Amino acid sequence: MAQEPVNPGEVVLGEEIKHARLITLNRPRQLNVISSKVVYLLSQFLEKWEKDDDAKLVIFKGAGRAFCAGGDLRMFYEGRSDDSCLEVVYRMYWLCYHIHTYKKTMVALVHGIVMGGGGAMVVPLKFSVVTEKTVFAVPEASIGLHTDCSFSYILSRLPGYLGEYLALTGARLNGKEMVAAGLATHFVPSEKLQELEKRLLSLDSGDENKVRSVIEEFSAAVQPDEESVLNKLSTINKCFCGDSVEEIIKSFVSFYRCSSIISFFNPFSHYLSWQYILDKAQILHSVLVS
Repeated sequence: MAQEPVNPGEVVLGEEIKHARLITLNRPRQLNVISSKVVYLLSQFLEKWEKDDDAKLVIFKGAGRAFCAGGDLRMFYEGRSDDSCLEVVYRMYWLCYHIHTYKKTMVALVHGIVMGGGGAMVVPLKFSVVTEKTVFAVPEASIGLHTDCSFSYILSRLPGYLGEYLALTGARLNGKEMVAAGLATHFVPSEKLQELEKRLLSLDSGDENKVRSVIEEFSAAVQPDEESVLNKLSTINKCFCGDSVEEIIKSFVSFYRCSSIISFFNPFSHYLSWQYILDKAQILHSVLVS
């Protein structure tokens, strides 16, 4: 029987069910955005379970219609005068690193919105399950920020210039497109997600082959829809291969012969997002050819 969460009203719930550990982001009215307390509790649970020999499998999910919509903008706004939000950012970056290097098998069940920092709890995992209702984006440049939480690394590894496109436009991908782009591992119809969760919790094992086998019982092979942006990658590559943000925007607007929404985003946010992806791509290239 599942152990009841210690505090059902808490912003992050942690349940210990035999050898499985279940994390539920529990701010559904706020789309499970990441606050300082969310970061603190996630870190506590993950550090505790990584040292626990009885913990074999860690599962992430979100309550309500979102997995996680990224950082809590209200927290950043209220902390702008004294930079109190910077400590949260540093802690979040450490949490991202911890998730990337976690020693136990992890699965994300992603139903609904997953944006910005929320994606840092999805993309790096060995298993990330999305549905037809999943919506992914990195919209930081549109609100005066820049892509972070490991996404300069993640986006630089996507096919062609898809990473630059996502970072500079804030474009959204659905679940099928996430799988096709390598941002998720499996697509499971939403009506099967709850049953998949039950099976994983009852698996009583963190063996990757066993976890994969269970997920594949529920997953479906999918391809992007005909109108998907992934079918326009050759155009994206032509527009986003420029040597500067200005050149990229000019090429993008010229190709579509219209005023692009990215022309109205914060230019400095554009530059930082683009530069971080470029730097990570160059570092990756130097490692691969050395």
